[in-house]
Amino acid sequence: MEENNKMDISRRGFLKTAALAGAAMAMPSGLGKVFASEAKQAETSDVVDIDAARIKGHRVLGTGKAAFEVSALGFGVMGMTYNRSQHPDKKECIRLLHEAVERGVTLFDTAIIYGPLTNENLAGEALSEFKGRINVTTKFGHEVIDGKGTGRQDSRPATIRRYCEESLRRLRLDSLPMFYQHRADPNTPAEEVAATIADLIKEGKVQRWGMCEVSAETIRKAHAICPLTAIQSEYHLMHRLVEENGVLDVCRELGIGFVPYSPINRGFLGGCINEYTVFDVNNDNRQTLPRFQPEAMRANTHIVNALQAFGRTRGMTSAQVALGWLLQKAPWIVPIPGTTKLSHLEENLRTLDFNISSGDWKELEDTVAAIPVVGDRYNAEQQRQVGR
Repeated sequence: MEENNKMDISRRGFLKTAALAGAAMAMPSGLGKVFASEAKQAETSDVVDIDAARIKGHRVLGTGKAAFEVSALGFGVMGMTYNRSQHPDKKECIRLLHEAVERGVTLFDTAIIYGPLTNENLAGEALSEFKGRINVTTKFGHEVIDGKGTGRQDSRPATIRRYCEESLRRLRLDSLPMFYQHRADPNTPAEEVAATIADLIKEGKVQRWGMCEVSAETIRKAHAICPLTAIQSEYHLMHRLVEENGVLDVCRELGIGFVPYSPINRGFLGGCINEYTVFDVNNDNRQTLPRFQPEAMRANTHIVNALQAFGRTRGMTSAQVALGWLLQKAPWIVPIPGTTKLSHLEENLRTLDFNISSGDWKELEDTVAAIPVVGDRYNAEQQRQVGR
C-alpha cells in the first residue's frame, strides 16, 4: 500500500485494532466527515483505546423542517433478534449498542415487525438512556396481531396511530425521531398515510417520517402532503435498482435523504457467508431468498472476489469496499449496516478512513457490472410488496 494511504497510528496500535477487527489502515478521507478517534472498548469499559474507530461528523437526511442530522453510518438493530440466525444474548447485544453510541453512531434503526416487537423492546431497553444524544427510528405498515406478523399490510390512519403509541411505549420515548412506512398498503393511498403522519407531527408524537421500498411516483404523492425526510430501500453493488427506477433521482430533486438497508447484502458482500452456510430455519429469512440458495451464492462469489481484489491493494476489506462505494455516491446517503460483533462494528466504522478516487470507484462499478448476478433478491410474495 502506498505510504500516503496509511493511517497515522502506531504499529502497536494498529496490530491491536487489527486483532480486534481485521480492519485496515488508510488516511482519513473526509467521507461523511468521519475519522478514527478515542472510544471505549465494550469488553473493558474502564479502559480507553485511542486507536478504536469513532465517528465524528454527520450527514443530513432531508431538507427544511424535515432535515435530520445523523452520523454518516447508522446501525441496523434488526439482526440482533430477527432473521439473522443465532445471536448473542440480550446483555451482549446491549453492550454492543452502547459501544456503538460511544463510538459516535447516532442513528439506530428498528421496526415493529422485527421479532415482531422484540427488536423494539431491545432498542428501548438499550438506547432510551441516550435520549437527546442519539435517535432510534422505527417502522409501521406490516400488520401484527397478538405479537405475530400476518403477512398483510395495514396503514389505515387508526392503525398508524395505534402502532405509533405502541412503538413509543416499547422504545420508551415521548416522540419518535422518524417513523417509516415499512411497506405500502395497497388499500390506503399514500396521500392518506402522509396526512396521518402530518397530524402526528403536529401532535408531537412523531418528528419526521420516511417510506420504504416505494416507487418514485408514490414518493412524489406523499411528499406533496407531508415532506419526507428519507427513503429506505435495499441498495448495494448487487442491487442497484434505485439508480434505474427514478427513486434516487426524485430524492435528489426533492431534497429527500436515502438510507440503504442491507448495504452489505445481508452479509454476503463481506465474505462471511457462502454456499456452505447453514441458516437457522426458525430465524433467518435468507434461506427463503433465491439469491441465497447454494448454487446462487456459489456463482455470486465472483462478485465478492472482485470486491476483495479491489480492497486488497488499498488495505480494505470487501465489506468496507461495499460501504465506501455507497458513501461516495451522495452526501445525503446514510447506510445502516447491522452486526452482532464488535469486530464488525470496528470494521464498518473504519470504512470512513479511506480516500479512494472517483475513477477507482468507477473501475469497481464496471468490474462488478460485468459479472451477472444470479438469483432474484426476493421470492414472489415479498417482491409483490415493493415498488408500489
